[in-house]
Amino acid sequence: MTLYIGRETSKLWKRICAETTTEINLLLENCKYLLGGLIGQYIHGVAARGVHFIHRPGPVLQDAGFFLLPELGQQRSYISETVFTFIFLSFFLWTFHPFFFKSKKIYTVLLWCRVLAFLVGCQTLRIVTFYSTQLPGPNYHCREGSKFATLPRPDNILQYFIIIPRGVLYGCGDLIFSSHMIFSLVFVRTYHKYGTRRFVKQCAWLTAVVQSLLIIASRKHYTVDVVVAWYTVNLVVYFIDSKLPEMPDRGAAALLLPVSKDSRTKEENLKLLNGNAGDPTDRRLRSQVNGKVVEDSNTLLAETVLNE
Repeated sequence: MTLYIGRETSKLWKRICAETTTEINLLLENCKYLLGGLIGQYIHGVAARGVHFIHRPGPVLQDAGFFLLPELGQQRSYISETVFTFIFLSFFLWTFHPFFFKSKKIYTVLLWCRVLAFLVGCQTLRIVTFYSTQLPGPNYHCREGSKFATLPRPDNILQYFIIIPRGVLYGCGDLIFSSHMIFSLVFVRTYHKYGTRRFVKQCAWLTAVVQSLLIIASRKHYTVDVVVAWYTVNLVVYFIDSKLPEMPDRGAAALLLPVSKDSRTKEENLKLLNGNAGDPTDRRLRSQVNGKVVEDSNTLLAETVLNE
């Protein structure tokens, strides 16, 4: 038993090292895209904070969702945030599963490049919409009489560019369309395309629907903010995804490995990256043709890479 645990631990460690090497190479090649995506997140945060300065509280607008869904109240507003946190953390952890599990379909760095591109595209449209028209916020801290409804003008212009974590939950004015739904739908759509478990995909879409209803019931957004998010995010993701090159298949992993003169080492790393740790039951079918290894299930693996 101890020998088995030690062998499995050794396989896991080799898998992590091989995956880390590949991901570092991809990170160096794509760092400008990741950096651009992170800068986009910062710009979106500054824009959302900026609209809070010009927000003017007023009577809550008539809303069909408010009429149909019972109000959760301030004491239970945390429920929608809890669901969103669950969606966010679940997706974040899933994107790193290639480091630990044999079954893998994605590269973590390349996946986050796509996700950030989707987010920046949606958030750009969001900034345009909530600066075009400022609606009176329906959330409790955005209503008339609340001291948080409008931010006081800062003494220093640099304070406009400082993002306060508290403002993420207590912002006002950035309504159309819901930022929570942007993240939730981008994550769910991405897992729907690259995930492997059908049941999890169904649960993810159901959770997104529940999240939508909870946002409205918590009076954090008007119904229009959520409805617009549903069709805008899906259209934007579909458009951007069609323009981006498709991620390489895991079978092409050998092309991403550092050059090595030892073909055995390269082939072992390739097995680890593709989820084959050496057990006969885990290997994909292979055929031996004139002494050259060819994978039946994937033609993207070049023979010359293995024979270097």
